[in-house]
Amino acid sequence: MGRAFELRKGRKMKRWSAMAKTFTRIGKDIVMAVKEGGPNAETNSRLRAVIQNAKAANMPKDNVERAIKKASDKDTANYKETLFEGYAPHGIALVIETATDNNNRTVANIRAAFNKCDGNLGTSGSVVFMFDHVCSFTLKREDITIDLEELELELIDFEVEEVFNDDEGIVIYAPFEQFGALQKYFEDNNIEILSSGFERIPSTTTKLTEEQQADVEKLLDRLDEDDDVQNVYHSMEM
Repeated sequence: MGRAFELRKGRKMKRWSAMAKTFTRIGKDIVMAVKEGGPNAETNSRLRAVIQNAKAANMPKDNVERAIKKASDKDTANYKETLFEGYAPHGIALVIETATDNNNRTVANIRAAFNKCDGNLGTSGSVVFMFDHVCSFTLKREDITIDLEELELELIDFEVEEVFNDDEGIVIYAPFEQFGALQKYFEDNNIEILSSGFERIPSTTTKLTEEQQADVEKLLDRLDEDDDVQNVYHSMEM
């Protein structure tokens, strides 16, 4: 199995464990999708993807509809997506994706987290090059009528990098730029997309001792608790 498979397996134990936090993050995704492409999911591919993810996270349909309605209000502020980069203790590279309506607050909170956990907040471009930006899809297993090797061959034109079975379904990883084309292909071929999104996979990982890993986890936990933080990616071997 490839890097994406190993990374996904390592994250299984700790992935948006608090449901309220998950819903908050999806709510922000809905606002950004609606502000970008409108409230009609049929014509807004980004919104369709967020709704799929909301369903996968068991977010109530009423919550999704309220979030779309709220996002459609012109008085509802949009969120700015900002990337932060730096190092956790023991040389572990970090990339933090945020969505905020108050950039000064977010910058202050991220800097404080690094300072209090012995990390170093870097400048733009300092570590992001160490991560591959990819898209991922989890597909309904019953909709796939061919084996995984045939499926990977079928998707060769989309530069698919990994195809494997997961607990939730069939998982596809491909370059970031292929998201729209793959989404259209699956929809055109009546393959249900259970969830989709983007990830940053480290080109290399570093193995730490349990004590060192605890130092890094302290910073990861603090960042994850921040409401402005959407995702945190690191180069620590899981």
